[in-house]
Amino acid sequence: MNKTLIAIFIAGLSTAYASHAQTPDASEHAHEETKPTTQSKQDETHDEHSEEAHDENDTHDEHGLEESGDKEHADHAGEEGENGPEEAASASLKPAQMTLAGIRVEALDAKPVDYQLYAPGEILSNGYTSYRVSPRVASVVLRRHVALGDHVKQGQPLVTLFSESMAQAQAEYRTAWPEWQRVQSLGRKTVGEQRYIAAKANLEAARATLLAYGLSASDLKSLTSQQSRALGEYTLRAEIDGAVLTDDFEQGQRIEAGAPLIALADEKQLWVEAHLPANLTLTLGAGTQAEVVTGDVRVMATVSQEAHTIDPVTRTRTVRLLMDNPEHRLHPGQFAEVFFRFRTEKPVLAVPETALMRGGDGDWTVFVEDHPGEFQPAEVELGRALGQLREISGVKPGTRIVTEGAFFVASQIAKGGFDPHNH
Repeated sequence: MNKTLIAIFIAGLSTAYASHAQTPDASEHAHEETKPTTQSKQDETHDEHSEEAHDENDTHDEHGLEESGDKEHADHAGEEGENGPEEAASASLKPAQMTLAGIRVEALDAKPVDYQLYAPGEILSNGYTSYRVSPRVASVVLRRHVALGDHVKQGQPLVTLFSESMAQAQAEYRTAWPEWQRVQSLGRKTVGEQRYIAAKANLEAARATLLAYGLSASDLKSLTSQQSRALGEYTLRAEIDGAVLTDDFEQGQRIEAGAPLIALADEKQLWVEAHLPANLTLTLGAGTQAEVVTGDVRVMATVSQEAHTIDPVTRTRTVRLLMDNPEHRLHPGQFAEVFFRFRTEKPVLAVPETALMRGGDGDWTVFVEDHPGEFQPAEVELGRALGQLREISGVKPGTRIVTEGAFFVASQIAKGGFDPHNH
């Protein structure tokens, strides 16, 4: 029994020892299995960092390529900026295109230019020969003798008026006249020096008063006759030959001294006032010829005066012309077109306004044909305006330029210089 127990005890110890001997191997094995796992994780982490670095390198390379591409594009654009405009700023047109677009090409030639300057104008009565009829003393209109538009002769009755002041002056004249006749007939020695001088002075004062009131010598003579009219009545007569332009009054109306009754004007010679820009440096001396156009009537006129002040309302400079009107076809108050004609003293290079275009930088240009159908812009400086032409400088005489259809050429050049990839 004891032997059996001892044998079992020894067998158990052996088993325990064998089990303990195998434990380090298992730990080592387990440790060996653990190490590869950790190393794998480190390898994976390293691979991830490598991939990220690779991605960053790839991104850097891509940015580098983009920057390089941008730089190349910029360099290319710079080359185009240097060479492109010269190449693009031209147009090549076929004869059929030029005919369809109405393009006209002419050679510039320096020559004297005949041109005209336009100015709006107004026809007026000649203020130096016109006459304004008005009472010299407050009066009442009794009768009119003419109507608007009538042509009257010098001395013809125009209007009859009544005035109490005129009546008093006429009475004084009627009294002074016979007294002077008696004194004159008796003689200076008989009546005495004082009476003689007094009678003469009274008559002269009464006569001067009536003449100042508008009476004529014939009217004064009628006052001393037996057929003289009632005191206070008097008639105003035409002082010139002319037409009645205005008669703004009615019979029975009281007219104050100096108020206009009738305006007379000789329409055989009229004024034309032309209104020119205030900044125009052109001098229009007396004798300068101009054509006045009103409807279908064309009349030549001559500059008589040039104003040296600017109209405060229209801000224009007035030039007055004298115009003959023997057939009375033109009348004061009509509007007119005035054309002044000039000729340059020296030959000039001038082109039509249609030949001028604004360039991309805002400068004025013309289009030069250096070969048939080949056009390039050329900058020019503008000079004087010569009617429908404009004086230019910057191109040589003999240069062939586009005088009509310049807008079409400009559009073709703009179309050729357009870059569809330039976003």
